[in-house]
Amino acid sequence: MNAGDAEQGRLAWRCRRGMKELDLLLTAYLREHWPSASPAERLCFAQILELPDPELAAYLLGNADCPEVSLHPLLATLRQLASRRLQRSGTTPNGQTPQEP
Repeated sequence: MNAGDAEQGRLAWRCRRGMKELDLLLTAYLREHWPSASPAERLCFAQILELPDPELAAYLLGNADCPEVSLHPLLATLRQLASRRLQRSGTTPNGQTPQEP
């Protein structure tokens, strides 16, 4: 196992959260975006993993603004990833299936 694999393994463990939705979103980012992320983006991801679940969820749902400006681009990436996942699943952000007119 190389150092990159070990680091990604540690991050995968830290992606495990009390909120299943955050688990899924953070592990999807780790799998799909982290391998090609810049060192600065990787540092931001590690910082995001330090946030408490309710705070992180509020930032991702747009219910609160993150005071740390350096995290804004990565939070936007995570919101886009969440939006794509919702579109694929056919649900709305509140978890309901849209009704046909």
